[in-house]
Amino acid sequence: MTIDQIQDEIINEFSLLDGDMEMTVFYVMELGQKLPDMNASEKVEDNIVKGCQSKVWLAAKLDGGKVFFSGESNTAITKGLVSLLIRIFNGQTPETILNANLYFMHKIGMDRFIGTQRSNGFAAMIKQMKLYAIAFKTQLIEK
Repeated sequence: MTIDQIQDEIINEFSLLDGDMEMTVFYVMELGQKLPDMNASEKVEDNIVKGCQSKVWLAAKLDGGKVFFSGESNTAITKGLVSLLIRIFNGQTPETILNANLYFMHKIGMDRFIGTQRSNGFAAMIKQMKLYAIAFKTQLIEK
């Protein structure tokens, strides 16, 4: 699936909640619970996302020209947000990640339920994922 198709799928899922804030927050936390546990070896200082109020770890690997992410957070809502980004970017090429236009946040009204601090942290997560994509793109060019 393309990044836009995945975003549209997420928008559709959230639209079923009909703007109910409590249900939306609960759903985000549920998504986080479904995120596979990150390997303990990846939960290191180098993988902590700077700029997040909660502790967030993000790791990435390049396999067959595609990027695969793992992530974790010490708070349920933030872990749900990490899971959304991983769902969107997992299995995409570095180039696709770098050119992605993320619009799902606005369409699902995310700003209404995550607040300013988490918004800054969410932006930091996106930035970190794009930095991984830049590094992998460079690796692919050098081969």
